[in-house]
Amino acid sequence: MNKTAKTLALLSLSLVLGACGQSGAPTATAPQGALLPASAHANNLTPSRWFVELEGDPTALGTQSISSQQASFRAQAQSLGLHYQEVRSYNTLFNGFSVIATGSEINRISRMPGVLGVYPVHRVDLPKPDLQAALQPQMFYAKGMTGADIAQNELGLTGKGVKVGVIDTGIDVDHPAFQGRIVAGYDFVGDDYGKDGKYVPVPDDNPDDCNGHGTHVAGIVGGNDPATGFKGVAPEVSFGAYRIFGCEGSSYDDVILAAMERAQKDGMQVINMSLGSAFENWKETPLAKAADRLVKKGVVVVASGGNSGANGQYSMGGPTMGDNVISVASVDNVKVDLDSFTLSDGSKVGYYVATGAPEPTKGLTLPITKKPGSTTTTPNDGCTASGGFAAGSLTGKAVLIRRGGCTFYEKASNAQKAGAAAVILYNNAAGYISPTVSGEPPITIPVVAISDTDGAKINSLLGSGVSVTFDGGKIAVANPTGNTISSFSSIGMSAELELKPDIAAPGGNIYSSYPLSADPSGYAVLSGTSMASPHVAGAAALMLQAYPNTQAKDMRTLLMNTASLRWFYNNKPLEGIPDYVQRQGAGMVDIVNAYDNTVRATPSKLSLGESETFATRSKVVVLKNTGAKREVYQVTHVPALTISGTTNAPKPSGAVASMTINGTDVDNGSLEVVVPPFGEVELNVTITPPGGAADNSQYGGYISLKSATGANLVVPYSGFKGDYQSLKSFGDVTLDGKTRLNFPILVDDAADDFYQEGQTLNAVPDYTFKKVEVTYSDGTKATVLDAPYLLANLAHQIRTLTFELLDANGNVVDTLGKYNYLSRDCTDDYTKTSSTCTAFEAFDWDGKLSNGQDAPNGLYQLRLRALKPLGDESNPAHTEVYTSQRFAVVR
Repeated sequence: MNKTAKTLALLSLSLVLGACGQSGAPTATAPQGALLPASAHANNLTPSRWFVELEGDPTALGTQSISSQQASFRAQAQSLGLHYQEVRSYNTLFNGFSVIATGSEINRISRMPGVLGVYPVHRVDLPKPDLQAALQPQMFYAKGMTGADIAQNELGLTGKGVKVGVIDTGIDVDHPAFQGRIVAGYDFVGDDYGKDGKYVPVPDDNPDDCNGHGTHVAGIVGGNDPATGFKGVAPEVSFGAYRIFGCEGSSYDDVILAAMERAQKDGMQVINMSLGSAFENWKETPLAKAADRLVKKGVVVVASGGNSGANGQYSMGGPTMGDNVISVASVDNVKVDLDSFTLSDGSKVGYYVATGAPEPTKGLTLPITKKPGSTTTTPNDGCTASGGFAAGSLTGKAVLIRRGGCTFYEKASNAQKAGAAAVILYNNAAGYISPTVSGEPPITIPVVAISDTDGAKINSLLGSGVSVTFDGGKIAVANPTGNTISSFSSIGMSAELELKPDIAAPGGNIYSSYPLSADPSGYAVLSGTSMASPHVAGAAALMLQAYPNTQAKDMRTLLMNTASLRWFYNNKPLEGIPDYVQRQGAGMVDIVNAYDNTVRATPSKLSLGESETFATRSKVVVLKNTGAKREVYQVTHVPALTISGTTNAPKPSGAVASMTINGTDVDNGSLEVVVPPFGEVELNVTITPPGGAADNSQYGGYISLKSATGANLVVPYSGFKGDYQSLKSFGDVTLDGKTRLNFPILVDDAADDFYQEGQTLNAVPDYTFKKVEVTYSDGTKATVLDAPYLLANLAHQIRTLTFELLDANGNVVDTLGKYNYLSRDCTDDYTKTSSTCTAFEAFDWDGKLSNGQDAPNGLYQLRLRALKPLGDESNPAHTEVYTSQRFAVVR
C-alpha cells in the first residue's frame, strides 16, 4: 500500500521495532535506522482503498437522485484529471463509492464540491475464536442462561416467520441444522478472497461456508438439527446468508457495506454482524452510519462488541458503534467442554493442550512429580530464575508446574531439558488457561494446562504418590468464570463518551454447528463476542414473533430494560460488585423478562459525558406502561465498578457515583414508584461522579427497578471523571517493555535514519523524491520514494487530524490531508503488535502540493494537529500538535 494512503487512512501496519533504542531526545550522532527493521518501512508506491461520501442522506434521497449525483461526481473528477479506480458504488445505506487511489489523489477528491468526506476502507480480519472439539450438545447451557429454553418450551416461541440475515463467512448449505431455511443470500467474494494477501472477488449465488465462523454463528441464531436434538435460540427462523469472507484471510469494509445493502433489499428483519474493526469506535464511520440507517429502515441490527478486552479501554469498533445498533458483549458459559486425563485415584481432570506442544499419546501413563520445595504459592515455579530443574530429575515423569514468574515456554523448556515426559501447568488464578509454548528450540513433549483447583488437588496427592493416564477422555466441567463477562470482551465507551456495549449474552465456550467438511460431527465449541451477538439476534427474532409490531429502534430498549446484571469476578475483594458498565452494558439478555414486560424505560441508557463541565448531571427517565394493570417498583441505585488505570492498562476501582431520584437518596434507601395502567411516570435522576475516583476514570452504574409482580428493569449510565480532552492524542512507544522512543518520529529511508520528537539534529536531512534502492540495516533491500514520513502512536481516538506542510519559519504552506474519526492504536508496546494490533501509524508526503504541483526546493517541516474527540476547534487546548524537524527538498 501507499505509505501516504496507508497511514493517513490509518490502515493496519505490521510495524515492528528493534529491541533497543534511545530514550529522551539526544543529539543525533549516528544513523538510528537499525532500530527500524524493514517491516517498519512501508512501501510508498501503491494506492489503497477509500470511501468517498457525497452530500445527501441516502435514506432521504431517491435512487434516481443519488445516481444523478454520482454521475456528476464522476464527470467532474474526470474533468479535473483525477486518477482513481472505482470499486463499488452504493445508493441505499451510503451515498458514494469505494475507490482505490493514492493519498495525494484522495486529498484532491476530498476537496471537490459535493464531497462530504473521505474515509479509509479498513481491512477487517475474520475473528479467530478459540476452537475446541465438542463433547456433546451444550447449547442448552447457554440457552438456560438467558431463558431461551423457557421461551421455546413454555412460551412456544421459535422465531417462525422471521428472516435473519447473517453477514459472515456464509452458512454450510448442506448442514442438517439449516435444511430448507436458507431463503436468500449471496457470495460477494469467492473461496480464495484474501488468500495469500490477494483480494480478487469472484462472486456467485452460493454462499456456502468453507471457514466455519458463519455456520457457527447461524447455529446459535437458529440452528435446528432433528438428528442430534441441537437447537439454537430461534430454531424456526429463515436465513439470509451473505458471505463476505473467503475460506481464510480478511475482508474489507466496502464488501461488508455491499452485503448490508443486499440484506436490506432481500427483506431481512434482523441482521447479525459478528465482525468489526477494533478501536474504530465512532458512530460516524461509514459502516456504523450504514448500520444505523438499516435500523431506521426497520431492520433490527445486532453486532459483536469485539474481542479486544486485553487491549484496554475504548477498544470497541465497527458497525456495533451505530447509534441504534444493539452492541453485544460476551459472558462465559457456565460449562466448559475439555479433554481429560485420569488420575490414579480414579478422578478425571479437564485440560487444554498448550499451543506449540504435541498432544498426549492416548494410553500414556506417567508418575507425577514437582520441583522440590514448590508449593501452590510459589511465584516462579520452574523458571530459570528459581534454578529450573536438576538435570535428569524428571526423566520419565510428568511434572506439575504452577503458572507465573516467566513464560510458559521457559517452564516447559526447563522441564524438557531435565528429561520430563510431560508437563502439567496449573493456573495461579481462578479458572482455566490456554497457554502457548511455541519457541526455539521447539517443545517436543506434551504440555497441558489445568485449573488452579485441580492443580492444588494434584499437589496434595504427591506425597502419597499419584500418576496420570491420558486416556482420550472428555469432560464437561463447571466454569469458574461462568455467568461473568468474558475477559476478552472489548471495553467501551465510544470515542464520544456514549455508552457501549448495550447488552451481553453467552459467548465464551459455546457449542454450535460447524461445517461438515471441517468436522464430520458438524459441531464445535467456539468463544468470542461473535458467539454472543447471534444469541441476541435470536432473542430479537423471538420477540418479533411474539410482538410483530415492535419497531426496530425499540428492540434495543426492550432487551436492555429487562437485562440482568453480571458481577465482577477476579477472585479479589471487589468481587461481588457489578462489572464495569462499559464491559456489559445493561447486563445479560433475559428473554423471559423481556417477554413479560409491559413497561418501557426511555432512554434505555444514560451517557453523562465528562465531569469537567458539571458537578452533577441531571437526566429524566420516562416509564411508560403499555399494560392494563399498574406496576409498582422499588427504585434503587446499583453502582458498578469504576475503570481507573490507563487506556491500555485499565484496573478496577471501588470508588462509585451517588444518585438521587425525584429528590430521594437511592444510594442508601429506595423510592417507590407506581406506574398506572397505560400511564407514564417521570424519574428525575441526579448523578454525582465518584469523588474518590482518579481523573480520567470511567464510572457507571444502574437505576434498578424491582417489581413484586412484573419484570424487573434496569437503566445503565456511564460517565467520564475529569477533563476528557486531557487524554493524549500522541504517545511514545515502548520497545522492549522498558525502552521508550519519543514519538512521533521523522523517518529518512534513504539515510536509514529517523529523528525523535524534540531531537536536535547536526545536519538538515534532504529528500530528492526519486525512487531509490535502499538497503536497510538488517540487509533487506527495497525500492522506495526518497520522501519524508512520520511514524506516530495514536494514543487515543482523534476527531480530526490535519496533516500540514510548513515552511522553515513554521508558516502553513499547504494542507496535505484532513481526516476525521480516526482510531487509536492497539498498544504502545511493540512486543504486543500483530497484523491486527499496531503500535504506530505512518504519515507521508510525496512532494506534491494539494493542487498537484511539485513543491519547490527549500526548507520545510511536517505538522500533525489532532483535535480531541469532543474538542472545540476554537480552543487551542483541545488540539495536540507535533511539528517535525526541518528538512530540505532537493530535486
